[in-house]
Amino acid sequence: MSRDASAPPSPAEAPMGGHPRRWAILGVLVVSLLVVVLDNTVLNVAMKTIADPDAGIGASQSELAWSINSYTLVFAGLLFTFGVLGDRIGRRIMLVGGMVVFGLTSLASAFADTPTQLIWFRAGMGIGAAAILPATLSIISNVFDPRERGKAIGLWAGAVGLGAAIGPVLGGFLLEHFWWGSVFLINVPVVVIGIIAIFMLVPESKDPKPAKLDVVGVLLSIIGLTLLTYGIIEGGDSGDWGQLKVWGTLAGSVVVLVAFVLYERKIPNPALDVTLFRNRMFAGATGTIGLVFFAAMGLMFFFAFYLQAVRQLSPIQTGLLFVPFAAAQLIFAPRSAAMVKKYGARAVSSVGMLIVTASFLVYFTFGTDTPMWLVAVMFFVQGAGMANVMPPATEAVQASVPREKAGVGSAVSNTIRQVGGALGVAVLGSVLSQIYRDKIGPTLDSVPNLSAEAHEAASSSIMGTYGVVEHSGGAADALIAPANDAFISAMHTTTLAAAVIAFIGVIVSWTLLPGKRGGGSQAEAPAAEPVLMEA
Repeated sequence: MSRDASAPPSPAEAPMGGHPRRWAILGVLVVSLLVVVLDNTVLNVAMKTIADPDAGIGASQSELAWSINSYTLVFAGLLFTFGVLGDRIGRRIMLVGGMVVFGLTSLASAFADTPTQLIWFRAGMGIGAAAILPATLSIISNVFDPRERGKAIGLWAGAVGLGAAIGPVLGGFLLEHFWWGSVFLINVPVVVIGIIAIFMLVPESKDPKPAKLDVVGVLLSIIGLTLLTYGIIEGGDSGDWGQLKVWGTLAGSVVVLVAFVLYERKIPNPALDVTLFRNRMFAGATGTIGLVFFAAMGLMFFFAFYLQAVRQLSPIQTGLLFVPFAAAQLIFAPRSAAMVKKYGARAVSSVGMLIVTASFLVYFTFGTDTPMWLVAVMFFVQGAGMANVMPPATEAVQASVPREKAGVGSAVSNTIRQVGGALGVAVLGSVLSQIYRDKIGPTLDSVPNLSAEAHEAASSSIMGTYGVVEHSGGAADALIAPANDAFISAMHTTTLAAAVIAFIGVIVSWTLLPGKRGGGSQAEAPAAEPVLMEA
């Protein structure tokens, strides 16, 4: 497989000593990526408001899941191809194009009138982000001398972690002072400033021998994953897994994804080099990454409803509660390299996954009166665990592929992370929806004079139930306590499912990742990749 989304340019492309304005260029690239990270993290606190039919646009739980996954699936599907396209047409112009698309679709998202519009505009934002991420890494590799490149990428990753920390707080502030669309509108001035700075400071660069584009592979992957995600979300949202549009869609996704794998195995320049998964270490490392993001992103999706609906926290209070997770990443991720060098990727990643699993089991005990300090502590513990999973798993990915395919390995791990997160939101969100519907159903059946339309809305999610209560003039106030109980029950089961997934990650890490290497130190883990927790 040739150069791809995350493949750095050859060392020859970076002049010895680096570009004279390289540190200023790094600042511009950090701003470019920061706008993507901020937008992802503010969604952690904006979902309840977006779901409100008065303050937002009345999005259902499945529509909120799609507003996340439409972005994630498009981003993951285009990551490879846009990296190659940037090598072909120019990385600076690709970065500018990504910023323009991201800015315009952010503006459109801010003024979306319906959930469907928001879903499509978020997909557009995924297109922009897929152009921005690989371009920033390629430009860094192009303007920095190899001796400074590691430090530059470390600062890039650290700035992303800072964005993940301030994003929820910024989102909470905006939601308490402005309308819900402000969390998207805030991107626009940052994009404008970033584009101006790019043209002023960032040099253009291209790969003299770019790889060929695998358009068919990209289309097959996006179609297959979208069908799979649609079937899962629709099944959980409707509660009827036997209907044709659910099982038919799931069956169609299997056919398309099998065709994708077979096609990728045959062509010389695949979007995803599936033959890499024959390597035991590579499969174990990417499997660990996919499993931890499957569990973590699925949990983060419904925890926003627990905090803002059941516990009645304000957006800014919710944002502050997410800060410990990001803080743990900033504290522990830079230290994981030394841990890997001392104990090996297997031990560090397995212990990290055990910590994540343990935090999920504590979430299983959360109820309507759990102290908020305990919630914050467990978010910190989960963040610390994930900070010791990603770097050793990433190091194992890089160590398992030939040097000339180092960029390929990084791109695959990025893609697996995004797909794992998208499927986590879909699967765990569907489990939550199914159980909530079953638990709240008998209570809704006992409410007198409740219309069929209101019954369906109330059974769809806790926000749907709250919406019926708010528009009933007080007649359905008795639904609040049963709704909270039903949600807590559904959350407990879903959390237990996430803990099982995380524990499978422990087994995968311990079984497939390498132990401490004898006769010398283990290669240091690379700078931690940014954890773009979208929900």
